[in-house]
Amino acid sequence: MRSDDMKNGIGRLPHRSLLKACGLTDQEISRPVIGVANSVNDLIPGHISLGKIGEAVKAGVLASGGTPLEFGTMGICDGIAMNHKGMNYSLASREIIADSIEATAMAHPFDGLVLIPNCDKIVPGMLMAAARLNIPSIVISGGPMLAGKVDNKVVDLSSCFEAVGRYSSGAFTDAEIFQLEEEACPTCGSCSGMYTANSMNCLSEAIGLALPGNGTIPAVLAKRMRLAKTAGSKIMELVKKDIRPRDIINMKSIKNALTVDMALGCSTNTVLHLPAIAREAGIDFSLELVNDISKRTPNLCRLSPAGDYHIEDLYYAGGVEAVLNELLANHLIDGGLMTVSGCTVKDNIGSSSIKDSNVIRRVSDPYSKDGGIAILWGNLAPEGCVVKKSAVDPAMLKHKGKAKVYSSEEEAMQAILAKKVSKGDVVVIRYEGPKGGPGMREMLSPTSAIAGIGLDKEVALITDGRFSGATKGASIGHVCPEAQAGGPIAIVKEGDLIEIDIPENRLTLAVDEDEIKRRLSSWSPPEPKIREGYLARYAKLVAPASKGAVLE
Repeated sequence: MRSDDMKNGIGRLPHRSLLKACGLTDQEISRPVIGVANSVNDLIPGHISLGKIGEAVKAGVLASGGTPLEFGTMGICDGIAMNHKGMNYSLASREIIADSIEATAMAHPFDGLVLIPNCDKIVPGMLMAAARLNIPSIVISGGPMLAGKVDNKVVDLSSCFEAVGRYSSGAFTDAEIFQLEEEACPTCGSCSGMYTANSMNCLSEAIGLALPGNGTIPAVLAKRMRLAKTAGSKIMELVKKDIRPRDIINMKSIKNALTVDMALGCSTNTVLHLPAIAREAGIDFSLELVNDISKRTPNLCRLSPAGDYHIEDLYYAGGVEAVLNELLANHLIDGGLMTVSGCTVKDNIGSSSIKDSNVIRRVSDPYSKDGGIAILWGNLAPEGCVVKKSAVDPAMLKHKGKAKVYSSEEEAMQAILAKKVSKGDVVVIRYEGPKGGPGMREMLSPTSAIAGIGLDKEVALITDGRFSGATKGASIGHVCPEAQAGGPIAIVKEGDLIEIDIPENRLTLAVDEDEIKRRLSSWSPPEPKIREGYLARYAKLVAPASKGAVLE
């Protein structure tokens, strides 16, 4: 569909009259109409500045001969929704965002679409909509937050979550806690580590739907506004050349994105979002692909929570472009793919270079020879599970411990803070999957509490839920099948031995197979936790995490 479908000919007289009621002139109506999907709101620090981004985008569209029409989408802050029932809605909101953009763009046909997200589920939701609609589209995010500083120590959102556990152990005074609260998140923007929002904004560049700089230019820099104006101008070029998302998103660009994912050490949530985006573009995606790419891609960056650097450091070290250039020079990505700049990947990154080899290492001197994410299989996860191996202490890459079993995040959190979890344990949190949660809550509070009490190098955590990009340690999520669907995680008992072997991609419940079958035969699913409203419908329709937790 094009805007002509709603504005041309005698049959569209009423439509034109309604457009004029919006203040549009005949000249504006005659131009290409560009939809500007903006998730600006007062609820999310990454989104409070998106009004200015929207104005800059519209200025770029107007300067290039188009008519921008802005509309809103919803957004949820994962950090604020964390560790209460609000987190049930976070992943589920991704589908609402994609659906709402589809509905608006079909009811009010656009010639092109500019998508303005910034945070966790909003970015993939908008990318899914772009692939589904397949009209010329470009993504421009609001940019990352700067890191904070307390007594010359760099701090961020991870510091706050870990401080909860440390405070319960007496490691902080009330005054120190207040100072951390004041300084950890000092500016607008997506939280400053390589968490899910920044992971997806960086991968938007790698997949080709965002301009160079989208993932790393800090939210507070004027350069971010200039990039937004450029995006507004570029959408007009894409419309003129009829370059559409499915001309850009293909298996080769998905592989490029996964390669950058491994090199950067991105959030494990990317293993939910890339399959979902690929599905909208009609591309088959398997978890085996993740390990195939990981095995041949060195991990070049260790940003918070895996290390001490932040997105601003990545920006000044050369950004995603420098990472792409290093990967291209070592024949690890395809440089000939088209992007929304109108140029190929190779052309986009030609002048970029690594400016700080401490932040972005060379392929010849990586943090590890393989990538930042690994998929594990075994009798505890027959359909796979995921771990951010770049954030795991080397001592925990292989671990064997007794299970401490909890049927909700709240139960586990109480036990951790009450010091009922000991060195060597494997914490199992189940019934938190896409159906069981429902909504697959993030377990950032339990993992941060474990780190806060100093056990992240000695205790593992396994869940059919998921993790924030801010999580570190031996945290294994997306266990499939989930407990609510009758997966083996549902029948783990207190004290069972669990064996983790991340280098060999194995997760094993050390229980006799006949005993596992006996337990499963006597298991029955518990009643749904939520029985009405959107989440009740979501739980009935959602696919497993191994398929991206999309709605079927």
